[in-house]
Amino acid sequence: MPRPNAPKNPRPDPVAAELEITIANRQRALRIDLARIRRIVHRALPLCLEESGPLPPVLSGLAEVSASIVSTAAMSRVHVDFLGIEGPTDVITFPYGEIVVCAGTAAENAARYGQTLDEELALYIIHGLLHLNGFDDLEPVSARRMRSRQAKILNMARRTR
Repeated sequence: MPRPNAPKNPRPDPVAAELEITIANRQRALRIDLARIRRIVHRALPLCLEESGPLPPVLSGLAEVSASIVSTAAMSRVHVDFLGIEGPTDVITFPYGEIVVCAGTAAENAARYGQTLDEELALYIIHGLLHLNGFDDLEPVSARRMRSRQAKILNMARRTR
């Protein structure tokens, strides 16, 4: 039996609402475990929502976030088309909820930092989620803060069962 004063249709809390994240592998050069990446990112999402940066967050207001894992050539095209910078980069985040990550850059950095490719790709998606939640990495201090947060979130998300 419902409580007498309970609203019939309570308004959902946008932060607690189910945010759909789709992750697609759009490259063929490197073998990845897409299911593992999805598990890590889905566990990381609530942790990303708890962290807020100094800029206005948009993450909690989105219905969907789409992450695409792309080749180095594709990332280079996105990088020049949208930011005017030649060559690939690790991750580009668009404020409407699209995150593009580069598998080739992830493979290089995973080897450099002693991490698996899947974890590095998940880290890049977490990085994008933090951008959507108001983080910026343009200045050294804010970049260090963001790197610290994303590493903490990745470590927690990959340990959670």
